Amino acid sequence: MKETGLFFLYLLACLLLGVLLAYPLMATGWVHEAPHRVMGRLTQAFALLGLWPFLEATGLNSRAALGYDATPARLLRAVWRGWLLGVAILAVLALTEVKLGVRVPETSSAGSVPDLLRKAAQALIGGLLVGLAEETFFRGALFSAIRRRGPVPSAVLWTALLYALLHFMKPGRLPDGAAFDWAASWRMFTEVFTGAFQWKDLDSMAALFLVGLFLALVRERTGHIGWCIGLHAGWVFVIQVTRHVTDGNPASAYGFLVGSYDGMIGWLAAGWIGALAVGFLFLGVLRRGPAQPQVRANEKDRGRTD
Repeated sequence: MKETGLFFLYLLACLLLGVLLAYPLMATGWVHEAPHRVMGRLTQAFALLGLWPFLEATGLNSRAALGYDATPARLLRAVWRGWLLGVAILAVLALTEVKLGVRVPETSSAGSVPDLLRKAAQALIGGLLVGLAEETFFRGALFSAIRRRGPVPSAVLWTALLYALLHFMKPGRLPDGAAFDWAASWRMFTEVFTGAFQWKDLDSMAALFLVGLFLALVRERTGHIGWCIGLHAGWVFVIQVTRHVTDGNPASAYGFLVGSYDGMIGWLAAGWIGALAVGFLFLGVLRRGPAQPQVRANEKDRGRTD
């Protein structure tokens, strides 16, 4: 828990910097975006700029600690295979939602071949970038920080919890017509915490928690984050393409199975990913010995899969 708290405090410090800079930046008139977007982008920029110094300070500035403890060829092979598996896993979810009428085919030009190819390319690149960034942080650095001092369950549960929680900790939107000033900045900051604990988001948060749990188990099993990056990228790809070619159907009797976070993940996704995670446990993940961030070359591949 100590390591998780340290990572949380780092992200909180980045958010505070974003809050402090958002209003002065927008007051210049150079930026014409919604305040919550500016604050979010600034937070992401500070998190990226400060990440390496933070990793150095915590002793996590090595390939092994970041989850890249494998040869480049092995990592690339794992990313590719993981992407295919991720697409297959989420395709089952997407097709089930269409079959149940939770999502219905889009009738506009979004279904045209050129537009679909453009969106697919964007989803592929975006998914890989998201997978690379989030897996390096959560299943790489954070997982290693907890795992080097604790057992597998601690690393799996805490990384999954922080991963799910941070998806809902975002600056709130200003009401239409409201002025953006220092008072509004701090009000948006407090909404980062109050908005993260809403009953309406419980289904999506549960799904994301189980996603994080599953990815952490994969990280422990394989010894690197190649598969995690691929799985994550494949999931993002399917979600973005599905949302492009289908619309949510509020009238569906099964609408309760998806949440409001992105119109796709909810109780149905939680059940599907949770079942996969439980099945993964039967592979004996929890019976492995403590993970070592640094291992000898002749021990790297022992008992690990590609």
